[in-house]
Amino acid sequence: MSENEKKPVVGITHGDINSISYEVIIKSFIDNRIFELLTPVVYGSSKVASYHRKMLNVSEFNFNLIKKADAANPKRANIVNINDQEIRIELGKSTQIAGELALLSLEAAVEDLKKGLIDVLVTAPINKQNIQSKNFHFPGHTEYLASRFGATDDLMLMVSNKLRIGMATGHIPLREVPGALTEELLLRKIGILHQSLLQDFAIRSPRIALLGLNPHAGDNGLLGEEEQRVIKPAIDKAFAEGKLVFGPFPADGFFGSGNYTQFDGILAMFHDQGMLPFKAFSFDSGVNYTAGLPVIRTSPAHGTAYELAGKDMASPDSFRAALYLACDIYNNRRMYADITANPLHVSKQETE
Repeated sequence: MSENEKKPVVGITHGDINSISYEVIIKSFIDNRIFELLTPVVYGSSKVASYHRKMLNVSEFNFNLIKKADAANPKRANIVNINDQEIRIELGKSTQIAGELALLSLEAAVEDLKKGLIDVLVTAPINKQNIQSKNFHFPGHTEYLASRFGATDDLMLMVSNKLRIGMATGHIPLREVPGALTEELLLRKIGILHQSLLQDFAIRSPRIALLGLNPHAGDNGLLGEEEQRVIKPAIDKAFAEGKLVFGPFPADGFFGSGNYTQFDGILAMFHDQGMLPFKAFSFDSGVNYTAGLPVIRTSPAHGTAYELAGKDMASPDSFRAALYLACDIYNNRRMYADITANPLHVSKQETE
């Protein structure tokens, strides 16, 4: 296999050990055909993995235990032990040890990502309460990774085969959203979304829609002035810069009419405004992607789903989609780098 055809080494954090994380990980790798696309390295515990495998009654699957990521077998699901001790597993419960192990896994994977031992990162769900510590005081993965990789800004981008929708404001209380929305913020988020659509999704002239904040997008100021004072000026400036940005659109009609299908990317004004339609359309197959980072990180759209833990009822579709998307973005970024480095060469090839 040539360098240009190199399949990515995918680092995988095991998330919360009492959740469905190991179930969806194991189910994703039972089919050996996936190893044609990627080499997985799970940062976790072989003992915890064995416990979950027995709970699933999967006899034909085993992890390949390795000490370091660079020893990964490209035709197996590999696991690096982050802890060799006996671990108490309490399925469906939030425990301190589960939080500690989730953070250990994340830290180990990030270190290897920094060293180039893995190419992309896929994070299994964590419990955002039990993971909190002196080393993790963030609302979630997104903010932690932005801090670790020195990103000045980022965008939580939810991705499926139907939608790509980012959140202008993330994990903040709803009452703080109007004050957080500024023209400068929106221009930054539009810029991240536009660049991600270009380099991560290989879309040449991406069309971006912005949603309004208020009912009926403010109804010309009758129901709120943020659309006229903040959102529309940001759209106009972005359009003047050559970006195909439109709106603001009333969120209910935008999704209800199917207008969302006319755009490559959508920017919602707050978390639930974007997450609600996304999960309604793509709950089982959606992926959370952190745009704006120098590294590639994806995650399944679902959470820990404690209520399903140990019942062999969790679908691996979203986690598997996160694996595929990470690989697609990896390949698209390599292609984008080649195009930007050799634009005349690429242009000549296209005209032949």
